[in-house]
Amino acid sequence: MSFLIDSSIMVTSQVLFFGFGWLFFMRQLFKDYEVRQYVVQVIFSVTFAFSCTMFELIIFEILGVLNSSSRYFHWKLNLCVILLILVFMVPFYIGYFVVSNIRLLHRQKLLFACLLWLTFMYFFWKLGDPFPILSPKHGILSIEQLISRVGVIGVTLMALLSGFGAVNCPYTYMSYFLRNVTDADILALERRLLQTMDMIVSKKKRIAVAHRTMFQRGEVHNKPTGFWGMIKSVTTSVAGSENLSLIQQEVDALEELSRQLFLETADLHATKERIEYSKTFQGKYFNFLGYFFSIYCVWKIFMATINIVFDRVGKTDPVTRGIEITVNYLGIQFDVKFWSQHISFILVGIIIVTSIRGLLITLTKFFYAISSSKSSNVIVLLLAQIMGMYFVSSVLLIRMSMPLEYRTIITEVLGELQFNFYHRWFDVIFLVSALSSILFLYLAHKQAPEKHMAL
Repeated sequence: MSFLIDSSIMVTSQVLFFGFGWLFFMRQLFKDYEVRQYVVQVIFSVTFAFSCTMFELIIFEILGVLNSSSRYFHWKLNLCVILLILVFMVPFYIGYFVVSNIRLLHRQKLLFACLLWLTFMYFFWKLGDPFPILSPKHGILSIEQLISRVGVIGVTLMALLSGFGAVNCPYTYMSYFLRNVTDADILALERRLLQTMDMIVSKKKRIAVAHRTMFQRGEVHNKPTGFWGMIKSVTTSVAGSENLSLIQQEVDALEELSRQLFLETADLHATKERIEYSKTFQGKYFNFLGYFFSIYCVWKIFMATINIVFDRVGKTDPVTRGIEITVNYLGIQFDVKFWSQHISFILVGIIIVTSIRGLLITLTKFFYAISSSKSSNVIVLLLAQIMGMYFVSSVLLIRMSMPLEYRTIITEVLGELQFNFYHRWFDVIFLVSALSSILFLYLAHKQAPEKHMAL
């Protein structure tokens, strides 16, 4: 009876997660597109529901909600379903919709979709060869084979996003990195843009007048034919005729310049608004957060370097370790185990909420940047694939943030994976991503004033 009650709780929560994923799909991702393939919407919502359910089970593990046998069953069921979606269903439908967009392959699109899926499976399986991610005793058809490979891809994505976010967040929030923009700068650039637009209009008028003159003289429809007609058209020129090709090249160059000027003007307006915003209370608050995240970024890069150099992976979760150090330093009586459980629950909850929120915001921006009416279905399925792998990998890494007694069931469900490898791999990719982001943002910040001066 208790198993049925526990199952009803899990099913209800999954229905709620599915509904939220459905609404996010309709209100955010596809609000500007007509939904033609409901299977895409269902796959995205199901992936979101089962991804969130894994985080829900982590919280239930800490709080002791549901029976341990029920939690284990739903852990296994949830993991099997999410792996089925990520490894078999989503890649197949991505290949199917890619082939559907190619007219030559319409008649055999199911066959070509299967070929693309088999190609994906080959490279997906070969991905695990270079990495020490499995215990030697696992069979080729074990669930650990799939989790380990999904974990490598997901941890790589997490580390790339985390490294860029750790650098970009203080760069975005801190007013120190803002350019000094005045109203005179904006007015000068807008005046330059208007002059360029006037020049474009003037040259296009000259082209239109030349075309009209040629039409009136019969040079458009009554072109000379034959060999001697061609010689005559080349050697003779109409008095006062414009060199249209040269003028058109000038127009193209001016239109490109106008686009650059428009983008630079919009950037200056945005920077001016950020300067005004930084003077408000909320702006000062975010500026403070920027300094805080700068310290965090430096500390994270330092710790990642230490972990890589000394091949170090923590055995104790950060909360318990921090409380133990504080208690030993202050020499006070403190129930470390009791409070570490509660603080770990709060910490894991914050990590889960911020991970889901941050990933959804990133997916929305990415979708708007590259989607079109033809590619939207493929892009959504790719986002569902990234989302599922991201959340599976989050479980692998969150495991280290939990006290030891709560890691047991997660370790049993995920199998005997080389968990230390994933943490080292995360540190390596995070370090590369953070240093690359620092270099990229430094060059972009340095070139911005030079670009403004050039324009």
